[in-house]
Amino acid sequence: MPIHAAVAGCDVAPYDVEIDARKCLAYAAGMGETADVYLDDARPGGIVAPPAMVVSLEWPASRDIRTMPEFGATPEERRRGVHAVQDTRFHRLIRPGEGIRITGKIVAVKSIRPGALTMTRIDLTASSGEPVATTYTTVISRGVAVAGEDRVIEEAPEWRDDAVTGDWVEVAIPIARELPHIYTECADIWNPIHTERAAALAAGLPDIILHGTCTWALAVREVVADLLGGDPGRLARFTGRFTGMVIPGTTIIVRYAATDWGARYEVIAADGSKAISDGRALFRS
Repeated sequence: MPIHAAVAGCDVAPYDVEIDARKCLAYAAGMGETADVYLDDARPGGIVAPPAMVVSLEWPASRDIRTMPEFGATPEERRRGVHAVQDTRFHRLIRPGEGIRITGKIVAVKSIRPGALTMTRIDLTASSGEPVATTYTTVISRGVAVAGEDRVIEEAPEWRDDAVTGDWVEVAIPIARELPHIYTECADIWNPIHTERAAALAAGLPDIILHGTCTWALAVREVVADLLGGDPGRLARFTGRFTGMVIPGTTIIVRYAATDWGARYEVIAADGSKAISDGRALFRS
C-alpha cells in the first residue's frame, strides 16, 4: 500500500508541553552535558535546555504523522521508515517554566529510487507566540511506493556558501552499551530497535543501534563546547544526514572545523563509515 502524495499539506494535532527543570536536567545528563548552564539550576538566571532537546519535544508529532489515516502505507511499511535528515533552526533557547506548543505538517512527499521520501516541518512555539525552533525532518521509507505525483509544498532553506577556515578537530566518544537505554528514557524517544536486541535483529539489524538524534546531539554538544565556547545561544542552525549506524559498545569520531559562518562536521562510526555526513552548523555572532 503506497504513501499518498496528497498527504503533503496535512497537519497533526498540536502538542502542548510544560517545560520543567526535571525534563531539562534529565536530557542534559543523558547527553553527558556537564556545564553549569545546563545542570546548575541554582545559578543566577537558572538553566537552559541543551539546544538538541528540541528532538525530544518533536518526537510525538513526527511519530503521529506516520499513523495518520491520510498517510497510507501499512503498519509494516511504516516501520521501514528511517530518519534521513535532521535540519533544525534554533530561534532561541528553551528554559524551564515555559509552555511550548509543537505543531507538525508534512511538506513534501516524493518518489525516490530507494522508496518514498517524506519531509515534515515541525515548529516549536512558546505560549507567548514567540518561535523557538523550526525543524525539517526527512524520512525515507525503503521499498514503499508513492501514490500520485510528487508533491512539494515547502523545502528547507538553502545554506549559504561558506569555506572551511579552521583546522579539523577529531573527538573520540565512547558509546556505552547502555547509552540507548539512557537516551530513550531521558529524551522520551522510544523505538525498540534501539533498546531491545530481539526487535533489532527481527528488523534485520546487526544489533541495537544508537538513535540518530542522539548521535546528532553528541555532535551539537562538541561543536557548541569548542567552537562556541560553551554558549548554546549562539547556535542558529544544525543539520546532518544520517548515513550509517552506530553500534553501542563502540567508539565514534566527531570531526568538525570552523567555516566562514559556522562549521562543517561529520560523525565516523567504528567501522569507518559515516554515521552522519553533510553536517553543517550556522552560528550567531
